[in-house]
Amino acid sequence: MIKLLLVDDQSIVREGLRSLLQAKPDLDVIGTAENGKVAVEQALSLRPDVVLMDVRMPTMDGVAATRHLQNQAPDIKVLVLTTFDDDDYVSRAMQGGAKGYLLKDTPSEELAEAIRAIQKGYTQLGPGLFKKAIASVPPPAVVPPPELSQLTPREREVLQLIAAGHSNREIAVALFISERTVKNHVNSLLGRLNLRDRTQAAILATTLYRESL
Repeated sequence: MIKLLLVDDQSIVREGLRSLLQAKPDLDVIGTAENGKVAVEQALSLRPDVVLMDVRMPTMDGVAATRHLQNQAPDIKVLVLTTFDDDDYVSRAMQGGAKGYLLKDTPSEELAEAIRAIQKGYTQLGPGLFKKAIASVPPPAVVPPPELSQLTPREREVLQLIAAGHSNREIAVALFISERTVKNHVNSLLGRLNLRDRTQAAILATTLYRESL
């Protein structure tokens, strides 16, 4: 049996959800809350498996409540169920620890399935919400491998030209060295950077070029 806590500032919504979900043999609504503050208190007291959390509520909104629960009881999973699909709400809720984000027009059977999936550890997003969920997530910082500092100035030049897509012959012409010397530089930098081939070198160099080369 999956224990549920329903959180919404409208009593008619709470009661409607209770009726819909309580009809499922494996779902048990053990409590309700009208705002985020009460939701946190109820969740810590009742220990539900899944909290169905509205977003826009008085006293404490659903995003803040989700963040509090993630910090205090990370084993309690939060599934946001709301009418608001703004990029900011979706991304902040997911970053705050919500395991899913659905809109209130989700059919009851799909909602029940989403709850079951959330309880098992899966993430659930309504149609079209994936891009919104990652909209404000900053790209990961590019950290140059420490081995990059071991490259000689000439190897750095070769790596730069590999990133630009040049062949060994073209690199040789650009640097006024022999093709055999270019091959030696390529083998050397691959070994220093623990790379399998020049394709990996090109990918690495393209990613790091502005910061490191």
